[in-house]
Amino acid sequence: MRLTGTPAPADALWRAMPSTRMLDCGMLYADVLALRQATEAGDAWDGAAEALAAGQLARADAARTEGHIVTAVEAYRAAAADFLFAQMAFNFDTPRKIELYARFTSAITAAGALRAPAWERVELPFAGGLLFGWLVRPAVPAAGTVIVFGGQSGWGAAYQRQADALAARGLAALLVEGPGQGETRWTGGLLLDSDVRAAYSTFVSHVRGRPELGSGVGLWGNSLGGLYAATTAASDPRVSAVCVNGAPARPRLLEFRTFTEQAAAMLGTTDPGAIQRNLDRIALTSADRIACPLLVLHGGHDPIVALADQQPFLDAAGDDAAIRIWDDGEHTIYNHADERTAYVADWFADRFARAFTKE
Repeated sequence: MRLTGTPAPADALWRAMPSTRMLDCGMLYADVLALRQATEAGDAWDGAAEALAAGQLARADAARTEGHIVTAVEAYRAAAADFLFAQMAFNFDTPRKIELYARFTSAITAAGALRAPAWERVELPFAGGLLFGWLVRPAVPAAGTVIVFGGQSGWGAAYQRQADALAARGLAALLVEGPGQGETRWTGGLLLDSDVRAAYSTFVSHVRGRPELGSGVGLWGNSLGGLYAATTAASDPRVSAVCVNGAPARPRLLEFRTFTEQAAAMLGTTDPGAIQRNLDRIALTSADRIACPLLVLHGGHDPIVALADQQPFLDAAGDDAAIRIWDDGEHTIYNHADERTAYVADWFADRFARAFTKE
């Protein structure tokens, strides 16, 4: 595996980050089109996306100065999405990648400060390092909280639209960066060689320690994050419900440059043997059992995760387990994002309501 600080060619980046994924993570359609035009004209991916973000920041600052807070929030969030995809041009931890991700975090900070309630930055000590996340609360008292996270490249506040859907249903969202992800990797010093189950249980402990966040705690893991969600639920009886969105139960190195380089960055080594041994270590085991309600999502056109890769999650579950398949669905159902997000948010709201009724 080669180590490089240069971005992949634009056509490879478009395959890894289709427009449906960009829209799912909050990028404006006009910016998606502009990025396509710029990269087809030969502009560097990261520079083109950064320029779009700068334009959105200028729009946000002007709106905030004029007292147009709703517009300012929308523009800061659009800028954040542009920065998010700008840094995805680099799989390894170059100074350029880290700088662009810091600007993503800064834009999210600006947007979150203008929300009501304001977004809360969460920093939790773990294994000699720090875990990071964003707490997004609804306008009403929270009926429960869903901890949302991704896998190898979509982290934390990338899932701001999922947080919107949960908040609209009276649920809080904790958008987190686990071991090997985002600020937890670069500032917190935690790689994927950590105790992944214990790390995500640390977020569960934080939520359970705050009565204002409701009694239910859900886990919503996207891509490889779905594996982390399932294994944490199998190990932590405090988890009330779990959603696995497009994850392999027993991951393996794939013949994709993006996957292998991102896996290497998360673990801090380019040794394929070490990476696969770590993937084996964090896999769902035959002894794991998921006692809480489980929802598995699958896309029939997912090039990364086959349906058989997700079956072990269902095999480990109890009576309240279901799978929802979109026959034409992309990886993590990017191309049906609105329907997918509403479906999952409703599912969590229903499970929390049932648990509350039983109490």
